[in-house]
Amino acid sequence: MISFTDVAKDRVLRFIEAQRSQGVTALRIAGTRAEQRLWLVKPEDKRPDDEVQSENGFDVYLDKLSAKQLDGATVDFVEGVMQSGFRLFFVGATWDDPVAQKVQDVIDRQINPGVASHGGAVALEGVKEGVAYIRFGGGCHGCGAADLTLKGGIERILREQVPEIVGVQDVTDHSTGENPYYAREQGANSSPLA
Repeated sequence: MISFTDVAKDRVLRFIEAQRSQGVTALRIAGTRAEQRLWLVKPEDKRPDDEVQSENGFDVYLDKLSAKQLDGATVDFVEGVMQSGFRLFFVGATWDDPVAQKVQDVIDRQINPGVASHGGAVALEGVKEGVAYIRFGGGCHGCGAADLTLKGGIERILREQVPEIVGVQDVTDHSTGENPYYAREQGANSSPLA
C-alpha cells in the first residue's frame, strides 16, 4: 500500500478538481523504487489487472508490478526554488537516539532518492561517537564508485545537515554485491574498513 502526506493528498485533489470537467478522477502511479511516474487519469483508463487503492476523494491505479515495487512508499509534494512536484520515498527506521534519527531523516529525504536513480539504497546501521555507520544495498552494493559516493556525497551531506556527525563509515562487504551499478576492478579492496 502507498501512503500520502496531507500536502500530497491536497495537491492531487486540486489537480483532479481542475480537470474534473474532462473526466479526470484518479491518479495512476507506475514504476520501481528507483524511478516512478504519476499522472491523472479517467476511470476508463483503469486496466482489468490494476490494483486500486481508494483515497479520500480519488482512486489510485497501480499495475501489479508497480504495486509490488512501491509497496510501503509515501507520496509527498515538495515545493522549492528550483523545482516542485510529487516525489515518492520510503520511510526508514525510527531511532531512539536523536542524532541517529536526524541522520535517518537526511538519508530518507536526500540520499536515498539520489542513489535510487542507480538502483541503490543506503541503510543506517547506527551512530556511535559521532560516526554514522551505513550499509549500501542494491546497485550500490559492490559498486566500483561506492567510495566516491560515500566521501563525495553521503559524508559531505550528512556532515552539513547533521553537525553532530564527524564521520561516516561504510560497513558493506562489497565483494558480495550481486548487481553493482559500476563493476569493481578485480583485486580492489572490498570495503574501506577492510
